[in-house]
Amino acid sequence: MNVEQERSRSVWMEKAAPELEPLAGEAETDVLVIGAGVAGLAAIGAARGLGAIVRAFDTRPAVREQVQSMGAEFLEVEVGEDGAGEGGYAKEMSAEFIAREMALFAEQARDVDIIITTALIPGKPAPVLLTQDMVNSMRPGSVIVDLAAENGGNCALTRPGQVIEHRGVTIIGYVDLLSRLAPTASQLYGTNLMHFLADMGGAKSWHIDLDDPVVRGALVLKDGELMWPPPKVEPSPQEKKAKKPTTIPPGELVKPEKKPPERGTSSVVILALIGVLLGGIGLVAPKELLSHLTVFVLACFVGWQVVWNVTPALHTPLMSVTNAVSGIILVGGMLQISGRLDAAATILGAIAVLVATINVAGGFLVTQRMLKMFQR
Repeated sequence: MNVEQERSRSVWMEKAAPELEPLAGEAETDVLVIGAGVAGLAAIGAARGLGAIVRAFDTRPAVREQVQSMGAEFLEVEVGEDGAGEGGYAKEMSAEFIAREMALFAEQARDVDIIITTALIPGKPAPVLLTQDMVNSMRPGSVIVDLAAENGGNCALTRPGQVIEHRGVTIIGYVDLLSRLAPTASQLYGTNLMHFLADMGGAKSWHIDLDDPVVRGALVLKDGELMWPPPKVEPSPQEKKAKKPTTIPPGELVKPEKKPPERGTSSVVILALIGVLLGGIGLVAPKELLSHLTVFVLACFVGWQVVWNVTPALHTPLMSVTNAVSGIILVGGMLQISGRLDAAATILGAIAVLVATINVAGGFLVTQRMLKMFQR
């Protein structure tokens, strides 16, 4: 199959979307697309646009990102074999791969409502991927769209050029996709003209209603008078009352409005107790402990103010970086563990080294995960 035929199949999938809408429009509808080429990706886009849950399979692992970028789940067989062939098409796979592939299709056939097959191997008949037993296991009302019918079809029951029904399952096997596009386009254009002329009264009561926004928008000249461009349509009273959404300039973060904290009696009591406690410690504590305690308290207040005043959207990257910066604690902890093993400073230093190591490793891991989210 050449590139032109492949494109025609993708266009036909877009054209066939309204026919599949009664099924794909339901919330619980599942669609399986076999083959993620040009036609397969078009089928995924049409099904996702109709609100369906889409799963896709391809023997080429390289198309995984394309499938996932369109919101579909990528199914694969864990055999370690790459199915990419020449020209972007798939190649013939090994017997082990085919056996696991068929088992996957048999499982999916019992679960999905629509199956779209596009698998082709250049120069050979289309591989049979859906057996009669798989079709028998599908629920009544399901649909199989075999876009490989021109080369024999991916379904064992496909009849090229026909639409058949087998145990309540509709199997579409059109092969004249190119010739079907022109009549469909003509029918679409003719239907639009019919409805447009019907709005103008038809042959019985022909008139030009200038109050009709569709007719007025298409009117260029009337009795020699230039009617273009049409006047702007005034919004309805309900639309005027509707609150306009706030537009955010690109690259600008909106800082959420913060309500001033309500300070009650309990907050004042807590602050007073903390002040009394720190004052008592300062009276009885040694000078060395007092200096360390002062640095600790100031660090707590500064850290709290820094994190509290940062936009919530930046909390994750900020915390990941600050956790990595906490490697400074490692240096101080290692200096403290040089003393006696039974000393309190040594024990606290060891605990600080352990906790800081976890923070450093976690900070780098979170940062790496965030960076991968923005990689294509």
